[in-house]
Amino acid sequence: MPVSKNGPNPNNPYPMPGAPQVGFLKALVDHPMIEIGDYTYYDDPAGPAHFVERCVRYHFAHMNDRLIIGRFCAIASGVQFIMNGANHALGGLSTYPFAIFAEGWEDPDADWAKGARGDTIIGNDVWIGTDAVILPGVTVGDGAIIGAKAVVASDVPAFAVAAGNPARAVKRRFDEATIDALLAIAWWHWPAEKITENLSAIRGGDLEALRAAGA
Repeated sequence: MPVSKNGPNPNNPYPMPGAPQVGFLKALVDHPMIEIGDYTYYDDPAGPAHFVERCVRYHFAHMNDRLIIGRFCAIASGVQFIMNGANHALGGLSTYPFAIFAEGWEDPDADWAKGARGDTIIGNDVWIGTDAVILPGVTVGDGAIIGAKAVVASDVPAFAVAAGNPARAVKRRFDEATIDALLAIAWWHWPAEKITENLSAIRGGDLEALRAAGA
């Protein structure tokens, strides 16, 4: 079989020979409320095939929220995406979900999605560290890094490094001019062939070469 000159096949669920713990999620996840971009991978010693069961929690159809993950993201083992179904109503005197047990505790007027925070959106080229927790409705910008065991309860700007509980942006990876340029270039949306041709600039931090390639 000829070797590709344009990178791995994004539809190959196990792109690393001899490393079955790494999987391209687009090829492994088939869920109507989850969207995952090319080349985003999950690394789990127990295997990546059960990403949804292990990592996406309280994702119920009646909540109508989506998990959207961009391209070229790296997701470490133990990451948890907590979806809106985890929320309990706060409008009464108790947070206990009586209605879900029925037997006289039904609530025909319940609006299960009331107070939901919307879709959880992870940008492109995002690195999420081991055991990080992403809470409902959060948007993580392109190029961000989420530290190990961070609990992300609010939006993370593009190219920020967020850590802690609750997570805070402790620094930006680049200056504002560089971030603006990278967001404008958006190399992660390029065809695989073009990315391959410009890997030296991406890996070597040559912004001007990358800018020229994207012009």
